[in-house]
Amino acid sequence: MAFEARHLSIAGLADPQSERRAALFRETPAETLKRVMMGTAWALQPKRIAGLPALGRVWLNDLLAPSSELPDPTCPLNAGGLCGMVRTPSPASVVQGYKQGLFTFAHYGPLKWVSLPERCVLFFDEFHIATNVRRFMRQGRYTVTFDRDFNGVITACAAPRQGRWHVTWITPRIMRLYAELFDAGHVHSIEVWNQAGELVGGSFGLAAGRVFFGESQFTREAHTSKIAMAALTWHLAKWGFAFSDGKWETPTMRDMGFRCIPRAEFLAHLASAVNEPGRMGRWEAETDLPTVAAWKPARPATPGMSGEARKPAHRRESTLT
Repeated sequence: MAFEARHLSIAGLADPQSERRAALFRETPAETLKRVMMGTAWALQPKRIAGLPALGRVWLNDLLAPSSELPDPTCPLNAGGLCGMVRTPSPASVVQGYKQGLFTFAHYGPLKWVSLPERCVLFFDEFHIATNVRRFMRQGRYTVTFDRDFNGVITACAAPRQGRWHVTWITPRIMRLYAELFDAGHVHSIEVWNQAGELVGGSFGLAAGRVFFGESQFTREAHTSKIAMAALTWHLAKWGFAFSDGKWETPTMRDMGFRCIPRAEFLAHLASAVNEPGRMGRWEAETDLPTVAAWKPARPATPGMSGEARKPAHRRESTLT
């Protein structure tokens, strides 16, 4: 089944789109209270509670001496990668932060700038598509589009997941901010539709230069988020992107070929790719799912571009001693 894509007139959809966003990007007082309680429980877990004093100091310093300058991503203030507070969250500041290796995060309260000690990244020649996912893509049961229904995708990503704590950073404030980034052509959504025309999987993320920063994904039918990832990765590789950033590692990401690299190595890869010409504006799919299913990413023959050779020289030497 072929991919589909549509160019939408922003002017023609301005009012309906604003109304839909107002209806979707909201939560009841009870939902807000639940989010705060779950976010607090998340922060108080043993592996995170040690970082709270640093958070308190940063918060207080920001109140006493606010600064709009981006913090240094190489100098986090706690083990979790906290670097500072986001004073003026805007599309421009978010894009600039991402280009410097930072990203925004908060379950509630002020947004924080974060630079993780390790980043989970995907180099496209290392991407793995499971056999059952390839089979699903060949069956013609799904259609994938880009930038067709960003509002539906981010709302689904923020929704509770069955059998899991509902702890989300995708708050109504984040939804509105990323909607502005989508309108500006920086953020993109990937949608998976079933034969009934229902949105059953997808993801969204931010593109800067030749780097794609994945934000969140969801699935309502088996393997649909993996189908979205496969379709996205095929296109990113075709369009000349250098790598994808997934931030934190998950078992699913690891199975698809993502791996963690140290902060310094991530920043080095980022600096070499993020300021190069990228792909702005609305994205369109350029192939179908059977083609993606047949794709077998191969490690390039060019030295220095795959596997261990991607590591900086000092890390290659350290593996030999």
